Amino acid sequence: MKLKPRKKGSHKGQNGKVLIIGGSEDYVGAPAFVGLAAMAVIRAGADLVTIIAPEKVAWAINCIAPDLMTKKVKCRNFTVKQVSEVLKEAKTVDVVVIGNGIAFTPGAKQFMQKIIRQFVKQNKKLVIDAAALRGVKLQEVSNAVLLPHGGELTELLKNSKLTEKKIQRNLGSNVLVKKGYPKTVILSKTKKAINTTGNAGMTHGGTGDVLAGIIAGLIAQGNDLFISAKIGCYVNGKSADNLFKKQGLGYVANDLVSEIPFVLKKFQKIK
Repeated sequence: MKLKPRKKGSHKGQNGKVLIIGGSEDYVGAPAFVGLAAMAVIRAGADLVTIIAPEKVAWAINCIAPDLMTKKVKCRNFTVKQVSEVLKEAKTVDVVVIGNGIAFTPGAKQFMQKIIRQFVKQNKKLVIDAAALRGVKLQEVSNAVLLPHGGELTELLKNSKLTEKKIQRNLGSNVLVKKGYPKTVILSKTKKAINTTGNAGMTHGGTGDVLAGIIAGLIAQGNDLFISAKIGCYVNGKSADNLFKKQGLGYVANDLVSEIPFVLKKFQKIK
């Protein structure tokens, strides 16, 4: 597995810009989860990450991680009223992550469906996770990495009117990562990979948000969706394995973020 090398003379912004759309006032853990995804983007090597979130959530994220850039939207939860504002913020980014920390209210569901349709029209690369997986149809999405666990996959298949046996042939330009332990399955329309790194300590909240951030950061640097998903899964799980050796099951998702660069560096080159 190889990542695109970084140019010696590259400048800020040339190695990827990511926008994370997430958070809700109804979801107490939202600031932490969205912040974890954003920090993982940076630890994966992308240059810039911006979070767009409801105002109070964005302020909470700044308190947790003051070095993260946030765009504060005046709402409690996302609704279709915020679509145009979010689309403006996404114009100059390479990858959009959507779903982390969003409460699945009727208004938020409509917001996510509408904005994902707009991103598909713009050929924007996407990482779709958490709540956003519950309202999309696979056939209506393109250039996306989808990150369901078992329950979210069931809802995605139901919305898409597909069985699990038929999902690979209907992926189109998308990549699907079925998260699980002891193995995670990564699928494109023509390829399949199995990741076996990771351990039972990854049941702690936030580990999936970290994975979303790693994959988005790798895609933003110009890497193929399938390669980004494979390496992202390996790095996330291997980071957890390293932490387990050092401190047992007492590690948390924030510890994963700090471990990412040490695992990822073997895939990275400067030319």
